[in-house]
Amino acid sequence: MRLIQTFQVFPDIPEPLSFLGTLSRNLWWSWNQDAIELFRRVSPRLWEQSGRNPIILGTLATQERLERLANSDSYLSHIAQVQEHFEKRVLEQNHKVSPWRSGETVAYFSMEFGIHETLPLFSGGLGILAGDQLKAASGLKIPLVGVGLLYREGFFRQYLDRDGWQQERYPETDLFHLPLLREKDNNGNDLVIRITSHGHDIAAQVWTICVGRVSLALLDTNLQENPPEIRDITARLYSGESHIRLAQEVLLGIGGMRALDALGIWPSVCHMNEGHCAFVGLERLRMVMERYDIDLDTAREIIPRTTVFTTHTPVAAGHDEFPPALVKPYLKPYEASFKMDADQLVALGQADGASPESPFSMFILGLHTSQYINGVSELHGQVARRMWSHIWPTRADEETPITHITNGVHIPTVLAPEIVRLYEQFLGPQWSMGSTIPENANRIQDIFDEELWQAHEMCRSRLIRTVRELMHNQYARRNAPLHVMKSVESVLDKDTLTIAFARRFATYKRAHLIFQDPDRLESIINSQDRPVQFIFAGKAHPKDNEGKGIIKSLVDFGRHSNLRHRFVFLEDYDMHIARCLVQGADIWLNTPRRPLEACGTSGMKAALNGVLNVSILDGWWCEGYSPKLGWCIGNGEEYEDQEYQDAVESQALYNIIENEVAPLYYDRTAGGTPKVWLKMMKASMKMAMSQFCSLRMVSEYEKRFYLPANRQFEQLVADGGFQARQLKELHHRYLAKWDQITVEPPVNSEKGPFLVNQSFEVTTVVNTGELLPEELNVELYYGKVRHVDQLESPRVKLMSLKEERSANTYLYSIQLPCTDSGRYGFTVRVTPNADEWIKFRPKLVTWA
Repeated sequence: MRLIQTFQVFPDIPEPLSFLGTLSRNLWWSWNQDAIELFRRVSPRLWEQSGRNPIILGTLATQERLERLANSDSYLSHIAQVQEHFEKRVLEQNHKVSPWRSGETVAYFSMEFGIHETLPLFSGGLGILAGDQLKAASGLKIPLVGVGLLYREGFFRQYLDRDGWQQERYPETDLFHLPLLREKDNNGNDLVIRITSHGHDIAAQVWTICVGRVSLALLDTNLQENPPEIRDITARLYSGESHIRLAQEVLLGIGGMRALDALGIWPSVCHMNEGHCAFVGLERLRMVMERYDIDLDTAREIIPRTTVFTTHTPVAAGHDEFPPALVKPYLKPYEASFKMDADQLVALGQADGASPESPFSMFILGLHTSQYINGVSELHGQVARRMWSHIWPTRADEETPITHITNGVHIPTVLAPEIVRLYEQFLGPQWSMGSTIPENANRIQDIFDEELWQAHEMCRSRLIRTVRELMHNQYARRNAPLHVMKSVESVLDKDTLTIAFARRFATYKRAHLIFQDPDRLESIINSQDRPVQFIFAGKAHPKDNEGKGIIKSLVDFGRHSNLRHRFVFLEDYDMHIARCLVQGADIWLNTPRRPLEACGTSGMKAALNGVLNVSILDGWWCEGYSPKLGWCIGNGEEYEDQEYQDAVESQALYNIIENEVAPLYYDRTAGGTPKVWLKMMKASMKMAMSQFCSLRMVSEYEKRFYLPANRQFEQLVADGGFQARQLKELHHRYLAKWDQITVEPPVNSEKGPFLVNQSFEVTTVVNTGELLPEELNVELYYGKVRHVDQLESPRVKLMSLKEERSANTYLYSIQLPCTDSGRYGFTVRVTPNADEWIKFRPKLVTWA
């Protein structure tokens, strides 16, 4: 048999049910409970069998069942209700006054997108965050388009062998089971983009998928015309081989921009979700030069001012770097356009002054092409500024131009159906708009305690039921004996305090912290009056044997006969398991080694469902924590001795569970409800909705980054790039003349000591060289003394030009008030009187 031609047969959906086909092709259904229920009502058993995938469900449902539903008044009424909501939220034109004009677009690039478990294009938090970004942009009607890669095997599926050691498998995704649209060109042919490297083309098919109002473009190299090594570029997410990983990042950045161009989309703003996407800047430079007929230096004034770069990684080793020799073949096609050789192009991904052999850093490439740079929590912003301060060696760590926008989570995606019903009842029809309506959070207080506790108990019961099913499947796959199968079918207890720990099993997440004193842990679990049960889930990287070892130790501990029913590990952690855990646990446990948790959005999801957090003060919990809504392990200390840290914090964790959490949970009134616990649940839910909603996050991106960048793009490209050319000339002028500036040591008018509310004059003499005074800012830099040459939380005040002393030499002065007691220091510096991009160029600052 030489040739097999394939075809697919779907049910003939009766006309009254035709909207089901439309709905299944837009992932909007995945975060709308009524829409999910519409599919589940076809057949709850088949819905679970399909993996909660409406397209697969359509192949499993019988024609007879569809005909019966087409004659059900109840079901047709349900369809009409969902269709009306869909048309209003997805199809209806934007009637609100929008700051966006027709054609203006934000392009959001990410290596992974976690929208629903049926679309396996993600591995963890970064991808889930990207999915939430698309969903929130759809809800806020922001003209955003996502760009990613279509992996045919995605991230690995996890299973454990008999010894509890993690194994991986990579099943291939059936594209016919995804709501994908194969894009076509103007001639009706498949839309394929190409990238040239190593003398041959990388061809990639462009697919799109609808996420509410937002479109997600995906690139796929699994084409017959590509040789096997090219087809493998989009085989697996985060390939362990450097050359494939680099090819993926080139395809995402360069290929992603070309895909948008082929689709007729010209983004005015680009947002790069981590350094994997940094090649976007290179291709966008080329496109802007070509489209507006401007030179490279002028284009380099446009691209950073219209590019956003979000980093999630608080460890330098976690950022991708490649040998220059591996990168140069991809950069060679730019030599003619940019009039730069490959070594000069490689330098765009290296720190200033680095040797030509230094690794090519995707993060540094991102820094060189972005003005708007942010971490994903307040603490992570501080960590990122310290980590990358060497790029700006003439400035204090606090002034490194990296800010933060704390992550948020998409509320409708993570809420339990029982909590949704309470929100509909007590918050009203606009509950899903979360933080955009302040009254939403306030009305959580109106929910009756009994109804909230009943909803939570239903969530916990569903979690335990799901855990038992998953455990049964795990042990059945291992051919466990009958008595073991019977045992796992009754694991966990619906009335026992349930603690969940689920995340990547990277060593810094410290899943092993709970094991520092196994005997004490065992006594906590088996307490007669206040028992505790634990559910663990998560994957270790395929090459992380230390992480796999932690999983094995968990499994081994749970095999003790007196723990088997209260300590479980779930295989193959995914979005479905995550939803069950954040909805049904009582406590969400998080034990990272501070400050290595960039954000930790799973804790936000738990809080929204009334699950209380017990966590190290790291990531988002530094901003969210209050004793009224959860517990902190330690007080935010950072240790050099990690063994000592583990010993101290594990004891703190045991004390919290044994002496605070468990007594509060089991403190019941006559009606059987824990009153104080319920009060904390409501406080936690209010905090999460008001502060950590993805609508707040994306609104912040829009206000602080997207709209200013969009306005700048419009201004910079107008009139053939006239304003950009002016900025280029100004930038060149600063760089050429800056070394001429000299600043004399500042002089204070009076000798101290001083009293609070006194002030004194500080003066300095500046020689501006060939630059004019109006081109410069002379700044007083002062604050409390931390070390001999360092100030704590330094502040900056602009000094005034007092008089001209001689040619190019000027006296500047300022009154310095003494507002608080303490030991202070000050100095003076000169910076450009320009926008943020020029102002923060590393070379453009001169200190006294």
